[in-house]
Amino acid sequence: MGIFSRLNSVLNSYINEFVEEKSQSSPFRYKGKGTNGDPDLDAAFEELNDYLNNGTNNSSKTSGETDNERFKNHSDSKLPPDELRADFAELEVPFGASAEECKAAYKKLLKIHHPDRHASHDGNYKKATKKAARINAAIDRIEKWRSEN
Repeated sequence: MGIFSRLNSVLNSYINEFVEEKSQSSPFRYKGKGTNGDPDLDAAFEELNDYLNNGTNNSSKTSGETDNERFKNHSDSKLPPDELRADFAELEVPFGASAEECKAAYKKLLKIHHPDRHASHDGNYKKATKKAARINAAIDRIEKWRSEN
């Protein structure tokens, strides 16, 4: 049995785990849920099903809670405006992350993308300068919003 035929059989076994349902709310469903004995895999496939069916990623939320419910338990009780989504993404943190998480991500990213680290190569220096400027602008906008609220 060659490598391609083995790869084909593995792929077919994974593909056969999915079945099409007639329901309009759930066109695709993983049928192996609970049968493989791995709760992490089951949770991952449940998240994948939610994403495929609803087009949303709820990985940072627990048990279907909304953004407003998630923020009730944090010190920042008010949900950030949608204009800040790109800033949180620039810092590579989840939308509405705490001030401590944002500050830690800012420091980590600035260490990586600081222009002084890339001074020996003109192209990389310019890219690092632009990235550092975006990181600084993102943290400034988030901190400004936090101070106003």
